Amino acid sequence: MSDASTRLSAARVVCDGVSMVFPSGQTAVSKASFEVGFGEFVSLVGPSGCGKSTLLRMIAGLIAPTSGRMLIHEQLAVEARRRERIGFVFQEPRLLPWRSAAHNVRLPLELDGSARAKQDVRVPDVLTLVGLTGRDAAKSPRMLSGGMRMRVSLARALVTDPDLLLLDEPFGALDDILRQQLNAELVRIWMQRRPTTIFVTHNVAEAVYLSQRILVVTPAPGRIAASVTVPFDYPRESDLRATAEFARCTGDVSDRLRETSR
Repeated sequence: MSDASTRLSAARVVCDGVSMVFPSGQTAVSKASFEVGFGEFVSLVGPSGCGKSTLLRMIAGLIAPTSGRMLIHEQLAVEARRRERIGFVFQEPRLLPWRSAAHNVRLPLELDGSARAKQDVRVPDVLTLVGLTGRDAAKSPRMLSGGMRMRVSLARALVTDPDLLLLDEPFGALDDILRQQLNAELVRIWMQRRPTTIFVTHNVAEAVYLSQRILVVTPAPGRIAASVTVPFDYPRESDLRATAEFARCTGDVSDRLRETSR
């Protein structure tokens, strides 16, 4: 298992004046700039349609910006994705229905040519990490609850021990209680492995609970309007949400969001 010190060569993200204009002419992101440091947990918060997911896909190297530079460890992201270990969790689990949970998690290791012996060790290890039992691992996606399917998706992103973990509103479709449970699981996993983590959400309280820092994104075309440091230490207990300090921090981020919409 990697610790934070082994990640210092591969997990810094620099967004330098990035814009994205789609072929339709729509400008999704305009001259956005920010940095995410080694092992940092940062959330992108903004209204629906503001370009948060587009930014995340540019960081992942899935699409290239039309101007500016998106860098991972001083490499263009579209090139870095071929060399660096990047885990991506989408809004929907996107599991292969004909494969069991365990075999869905195994897929990235198969694709990168990992030895079978390594696969046999890593898959059960990461399933345990996200709280899934051996019985769950043998089930097909249709036999799993929505929360379990999202755990499988998270395990699949973690199985390569990524230096950079990207999450695009992964818990948005879940009920509030389950969402809070998975928030706590994600914090625990991040504390244990310390990948650089960028989490997209429009839920301010979720961002405050999870993050070290929150980047506030303007309505489209998206740009970074503010960076808010979250003042709470880790680990974070569930009762943090009931404190006056949590309410103040959430209110501060919400105020900044409202200011961007004026």
